Amino acid sequence: MVPVVGADSAGVRHSPAVVMVCHNYGCAKQAAVRVNTSTLWWIDDVLQASADAAAEREALSRVLAQLYRLAARQSPVGNDRAGNFLDDGVEGRMDCIDHATTSTRWLALLEARGMLRFHRVLEPARRTRFILQHFSAVVEVLAQEPAADAPALEPAMLAAAEHGAARYDVAPEHAQAPATVAGERFAIDAWFVDHGEPAVVLPLDEWLKGGGPNVH
Repeated sequence: MVPVVGADSAGVRHSPAVVMVCHNYGCAKQAAVRVNTSTLWWIDDVLQASADAAAEREALSRVLAQLYRLAARQSPVGNDRAGNFLDDGVEGRMDCIDHATTSTRWLALLEARGMLRFHRVLEPARRTRFILQHFSAVVEVLAQEPAADAPALEPAMLAAAEHGAARYDVAPEHAQAPATVAGERFAIDAWFVDHGEPAVVLPLDEWLKGGGPNVH
């Protein structure tokens, strides 16, 4: 698994952590991004409201968006745009290697902190079409899902401690999510979207066949 600084081996679920965020294509540069206790509490609340695996994946998509927004306050990755062409040559741009590596690091941190109840984090996946390669973070549904008894969060807002002013809507939308097969794998791909937008989640088989938005 890719390295995470501050992974929670001591059982301190919400203690601050540092994650290395890749940018400038091919992980040419890395920035140390600090995730503080308030942010980890917010993430934990969002994820624990997930009643099943499908809801947890939807929550992870939104959580990754907020973590990338956090990273933009500590690095130049806020300049990133969907695909590769819209931000070509810009400091802070991210290609699929940057996104797959960084998203896997974010997810590994959450897994190490015990916040994932329905999934485990795998190594990034690669797909090849002609001479083009593309990478994505991947999660796998656990063999036994916990009972779907987690209450849904009421709409709420959290002030991020890093800047004090911005607040985020954390209302989940988990109504009647379809069942998921144990062992099923999903790509969680933030390369498809502009900076700070929820990552695209697709069944890995579909992603490997070229699924996803048509961006370049």
